[in-house]
Amino acid sequence: MNAARRPGLVIAVDGPSGAGKSSTSREVAARLGCAYLDTGSMYRALAVWCADHRIAADDTDAVVAAARDLPLEITPSPAGFTVALDGRDVTARLHRPEVSGMVSGYAAVRDARRSLNARMRAIIAASGRIVVEGRDITTVVAPDADLRVLLQADPARRIARREAELNGAADRKTVTEQVVGRDAADSASSKFETPAAGVVLIDSTELTLEQVVDKVIGLVPAELREPARAH
Repeated sequence: MNAARRPGLVIAVDGPSGAGKSSTSREVAARLGCAYLDTGSMYRALAVWCADHRIAADDTDAVVAAARDLPLEITPSPAGFTVALDGRDVTARLHRPEVSGMVSGYAAVRDARRSLNARMRAIIAASGRIVVEGRDITTVVAPDADLRVLLQADPARRIARREAELNGAADRKTVTEQVVGRDAADSASSKFETPAAGVVLIDSTELTLEQVVDKVIGLVPAELREPARAH
């Protein structure tokens, strides 16, 4: 006898840098038995590919072509999320300060965004159960997700979280410029600071990761929720 089919589930999480999108999304995915996709990694992979091939962000035709033909492979697992370019694992490189400093320029190229958005939708459709996080997820990429969440936190807390993630790889001034500057740059091409209709706003400023995760899981429609695994 075949096991009962698990219900499909798509959870979309957006928010500014350092609001807790990645850590929250990974933990929610792990506890609910879902795949996990950090869509920001796709823009970062595009930036890395373009930088390695000397394609400037203002060379829009070349950036669009790179996004269309990007030899990108993603393993959407919360326990082992990996990103490869042309068969080479670049996961560890994606969050280096130099990549963070240039990704917004490439992400701002509209037709490149369209190409990557199409890839995101294909991954979501193939996954069945997935938590997906990143810019435009709740409005452009997955507006029909079962749950859409916008995470926010005050700038000081977001900067402190980013510093902790980088573990000393960049000083406070650099981190501050990246967090605040990236939000300003991204806001030109993505409206992520105000929740759209139907998107749930969670302010994580005074919340622990566990509290945020519990809030998100509590919002999942009961008929779609699998029993959460133990912490």
